[in-house]
Amino acid sequence: MSGGQRGGQRHSFRIPLGGALALLAGGAGLAAWLAVAAPGYDKMLQLAQSRYGSKAGQMIRDWEQMMQAAAAMDEMGKIRRVNEFFNRKVQYGEDQAVWGQNDYWATPLEFMGRGIGDCEDFSITKYFALRSLGVPNEKLRITYVKARIGGPRSDVTQAHMILSYYEDPAGEPFILDNLITEVRPAARRPDLMPVFSFNSEGLWTGSGAAEKKDASGSTAKLSRWRDLIARMQAEGYE
Repeated sequence: MSGGQRGGQRHSFRIPLGGALALLAGGAGLAAWLAVAAPGYDKMLQLAQSRYGSKAGQMIRDWEQMMQAAAAMDEMGKIRRVNEFFNRKVQYGEDQAVWGQNDYWATPLEFMGRGIGDCEDFSITKYFALRSLGVPNEKLRITYVKARIGGPRSDVTQAHMILSYYEDPAGEPFILDNLITEVRPAARRPDLMPVFSFNSEGLWTGSGAAEKKDASGSTAKLSRWRDLIARMQAEGYE
């Protein structure tokens, strides 16, 4: 994202959406990863204020300051800072109450503008923020899980979404969860059972040794992702 002023210079962040388009098209012809400039900070601020009011404008300013500070951190520092920022600044709310729909994926602008969202919105916005900060795509996956509730002996689960960060792409991920601000390795989250995960370049099913990349190119599970990218583009992502 284009940043605010610091030391007389404007800092620029970039969000890559080309890979998302490659996934959505499902064709090898678009397999190359393309870095596409995100809307300028001023445009984000203007849109937030016009749609949602002055409080949303302040949220965008706070977010911009966080992004500038995080840009100087190492990768794990960025992970922790982004996770903490959104967990502390945005309230949790169900889609039906916020958007009048049972399952709506908000764009980062909508999420920050409203200042409220569900687990999908937290995970998606964190993903794009970290991509903007230069965290490689292969280290990030938006992950659907079954979350066990009621204690370690409970067999009651509910659908949940988190963001997984792989410090080593072949290793154990760290979990960014809107319910817990501490970033923990997956081994310390036995309450979460992965179902499938995805990023802008592909989709994986299963977990651990049984995990495999979906080679079919199918995006049937990701229709809301297609809609999300289209709405982000309408907000200025080209």
